[in-house]
Amino acid sequence: MKKLTATLKKMLDGLAYAHAGEYLTPREKTRILSQDSGTAQQQIEEVLEPFGTGARDKARRVALYLGSELPPEVMDYVIQTCMRLRHELTVLTFESASTARGLLQPHQATLDAAGVEMKLVTLNGKPIEGLARYLRSHPEVAFLACKDSGYLGRRYLQGTQPKNAMPVPVVVVATGAAAAKQVQPASDQHSKNTVVA
Repeated sequence: MKKLTATLKKMLDGLAYAHAGEYLTPREKTRILSQDSGTAQQQIEEVLEPFGTGARDKARRVALYLGSELPPEVMDYVIQTCMRLRHELTVLTFESASTARGLLQPHQATLDAAGVEMKLVTLNGKPIEGLARYLRSHPEVAFLACKDSGYLGRRYLQGTQPKNAMPVPVVVVATGAAAAKQVQPASDQHSKNTVVA
């Protein structure tokens, strides 16, 4: 019975620190989980301490595909989602950095107030291939958000975008007049002004 109790304690420690495992290598995880319950917690905290400020670089992120305009509904959705999921924001664009910063500037105060860190990444090449290439090389991105009236959003809503073109789920955010009426979902999952493709 003693061995079973010790094993249960290790399992509960693992559940309590499940989020911490995102920053550890498999070898570190195995070493920590093979320890006694009391020392496991101490070791996890020691291993994670160097990640204090650098953890934001490895934090889960929401990606936003930014075109030539940024409707407020899209940014509101992205900021609220980042706050709710405790994710950071990566803005992907094929526009120039100065154009993208100009579009994002009116939302900077809201991002700061929400405590959401934003990173701007300018891509080049063809839009679909460039986005897919970036997302494949950044596993910290949970999903990609885009507006319904943009290039990518229209392709998903019209069903012309291949199903596995993106390595992450794509959320199409309804804007303007489309947000006022019910949007037909591209898949089974949807919420108020969003469509998950």
